[in-house]
Amino acid sequence: MATEGGGKEMNEIKTQFTTREGLYKLLPHSEYSRPNRVPFNSQGSNPVRVSFVNLNDQSGNGDRLCFNVGRELYFYIYKGVRKAADLSKPIDKRIYKGTQPTCHDFNHLTATAESVSLLVGFSAGQVQLIDPIKKETSKLFNEERLIDKSRVTCVKWVPGSESLFLVAHSSGNMYLYNVEHTCGTTAPHYQLLKQGESFAVHTCKSKSTRNPLLKWTVGEGALNEFAFSPDGKFLACVSQDGFLRVFNFDSVELHGTMKSYFGGLLCVCWSPDGKYIVTGGEDDLVTVWSFVDCRVIARGHGHKSWVSVVAFDPYTTSVEGGDPMEFSGSDEDFQDLLHFGRDRANSTQSRLSKRNSTESRPVSVTYRFGSVGQDTQLCLWDLTEDILFPHQPLSRARTHTNVMNATSPPAGSTGNSVTTPGNPAPPLPRSNSLPHSTVSNAGSKSSVADGAIASGVSKFATLSLHDRKDRHHEKDHKRNHSMGHISSKSSDKLNLVTKTRTDPAKTLGTPLCPRMEDVPLLEPLVCKKIAHERLTVLIFLEDCIVTACQEGFICTWGRPGKVVSFNP
Repeated sequence: MATEGGGKEMNEIKTQFTTREGLYKLLPHSEYSRPNRVPFNSQGSNPVRVSFVNLNDQSGNGDRLCFNVGRELYFYIYKGVRKAADLSKPIDKRIYKGTQPTCHDFNHLTATAESVSLLVGFSAGQVQLIDPIKKETSKLFNEERLIDKSRVTCVKWVPGSESLFLVAHSSGNMYLYNVEHTCGTTAPHYQLLKQGESFAVHTCKSKSTRNPLLKWTVGEGALNEFAFSPDGKFLACVSQDGFLRVFNFDSVELHGTMKSYFGGLLCVCWSPDGKYIVTGGEDDLVTVWSFVDCRVIARGHGHKSWVSVVAFDPYTTSVEGGDPMEFSGSDEDFQDLLHFGRDRANSTQSRLSKRNSTESRPVSVTYRFGSVGQDTQLCLWDLTEDILFPHQPLSRARTHTNVMNATSPPAGSTGNSVTTPGNPAPPLPRSNSLPHSTVSNAGSKSSVADGAIASGVSKFATLSLHDRKDRHHEKDHKRNHSMGHISSKSSDKLNLVTKTRTDPAKTLGTPLCPRMEDVPLLEPLVCKKIAHERLTVLIFLEDCIVTACQEGFICTWGRPGKVVSFNP
């Protein structure tokens, strides 16, 4: 595998890597951090996060970035590959007492050269609306912590809205706010709006309109991240119970579900056309899920610890001959998606409604996505048509997906997953370098297990988490519970824990969580150690890739042919 080799080589931090596009190079002059450039002591602090916005100013240098390090929040002009970073002059800097910033998001719709709206979530549960250009603090939401006392895990503006935003907490709740409304001086009272499998949505009961407008309760345990689809109509959520849940945001309907191989899911992202969702988590895997078929279509194994961020690269997603992607929407729709989704609200529904029409399938398609993890590694992955459309004969074009042998289960696993009861499984069509294997019947939207199984599965996730904690001293694996460690011993423990419930292992081998041998296993194109501390950021921009680690260093990797000579 790409990561294997001598110990000395593996511990060496890489400053460049090559893909079929050419050489990606770390630009030391474009590194952003705290002004003193001193590595931050990250013990016990919240992950470093980075947000970008383009102010559309006339100077041609409208990019701005915001990042949090410990109790501090910084706002800089981002010069990218063009000029060296000037850390001595942050546009805005804030230091908080008693709480730490955990996440943030710019409103791209309302951003101008004179004003920008930035939401900041905090470890004690509050959300602040600030303008780093005017250096104003306009509002504080959940100030008295009457709505939720737990840490804010994710905050995002609702696509296409100037005033609505969504906030997720480690309590497992999400809240919809309107910046125009106040929060009230007493704890809110709620009325049930809709209830479904492992979720409930409540409205706020009050005489006058107040925040929150809606309260979502999703799954069990923390809600770790959510992401809106490119057209803003669907919402993908990943939780500590190991489930991906995809909702129609407006109708509050559950569209589909997936379960991690084990452990919690930590991160989620959508492909630029909204057809695929990728997740990462505590099973050390990246998992590709089809929005249309509501099933897992591939897993990727390259990380040696938890996967903290996944992201698609819209600029390297391509079709045969280098033409623009043949989406069922218009070219303008795709251009909109490439520019931070500023005009996402106007993109058409046709991309989502015509997914399975053969006319809209390009001859040869490659989706590029990346992942970073607590193992300090960056992985890049290609998803090609031999994986996406296994029913079709392979095109003559060379495909770039590296596929590992899917017959042998990963080292340490027993391969004795429980098969789906009922009908015999249909065969999995052959794809590039994959042997013939079987896959359980998939594609039904009602693939969520019944309540007993779902609650049992969450215990299963917790069990593997406890195992990880017990084995934390083993240095060969930072979290020491690689994807192969579902052994018969853990199954014995499981039976003791869940005697009164349905055996949670029954989700293995179902559409909810296929066995390892039943879906293609991707190998990364690139797998490089690029930092000393765990990685927490991965963002694909037009001329570079941005990564960040827990020490508070934000790194810029120039794309092939995009690096210019610096004049510091």
